[in-house]
Amino acid sequence: METMLQGAAPQAAPADLIKDSDQTKFAKDVLEASRTVPVIVDFWAPWCGPCKTLQPMIEKVVKEAKGAVKLVKIDIDKNQMLAQQLRIQSIPAVYAFFGGRPVDGFMGAVPESQLKEFVARLIQASGGATGDPAAAELAELLEQAKAAVAQNDMDTAAQIYSEVLGLEPTNVVALAGLARYQVSLGDVEQAKELLEQIPVKERTGADVLAAQAAIDLAEKAKDAGPIPDLKAKAEADPKDFQTRLDLAMAYWAGNQKQEAVDELLAMIKADRNWNEAAARQQLLKFFEALGFTDPISVDGRKRLSTILFS
Repeated sequence: METMLQGAAPQAAPADLIKDSDQTKFAKDVLEASRTVPVIVDFWAPWCGPCKTLQPMIEKVVKEAKGAVKLVKIDIDKNQMLAQQLRIQSIPAVYAFFGGRPVDGFMGAVPESQLKEFVARLIQASGGATGDPAAAELAELLEQAKAAVAQNDMDTAAQIYSEVLGLEPTNVVALAGLARYQVSLGDVEQAKELLEQIPVKERTGADVLAAQAAIDLAEKAKDAGPIPDLKAKAEADPKDFQTRLDLAMAYWAGNQKQEAVDELLAMIKADRNWNEAAARQQLLKFFEALGFTDPISVDGRKRLSTILFS
């Protein structure tokens, strides 16, 4: 894709287009600002090598968007409380906010082409124009696919992802989306083949991580026992946490995602430290497989934070 400002004379970025912020100004710089324009938040640290690679690319793409998005940079070493509240577990971590709430995100250093698609999706979703017809078309298709996934209409999402690949055969988001679709059909091997088409250096984005998590969970859950038997055993002894963990996996294998999340949250509330926090680790894997913006994931993260910090 061509850059949005190709052939244009260099322009100075607006003063507040890219800024450093902290946890005391987060509400103003991110939440309030995102009510009028999408705000990308880059969580980084001075010691993080991939952060140093990613940050200049994000700044470049944000400048090319001519004010359609803003960028806020936050050093997690100086803002540990905020990082903990937002469950930042590895960096670089990039969250996008619009309308005062998180709407998208990814982890790791992704290529510039993926950053452009990420920003184009944000602009498209907020009703703006990207200035790049090709990016706008891809962004619109990917937004449609995302909406289909949110409605659990995986067949429609798969059709859209296939259309995206017709325009851009190496599109990482579409390849990852089709991999998740194959997992939903029970074809884990086909899902693996799709992910293998993505270069190793481009497998750090949230979509790829979600697809890989879905594959891992599918392989792990295939040995889960019958739900009725596990449920009866867990009800007979609520402190039999291994059975309850197995029950959560059985729910997941049976496509009962909400029940799987609910079971693990109940376990964490009962004993968050059981087996070296095994329930919490499994829950985070569920969230990763569901994706950043999935309603079950968003609600589950809020409930987890309430349990852990109440």
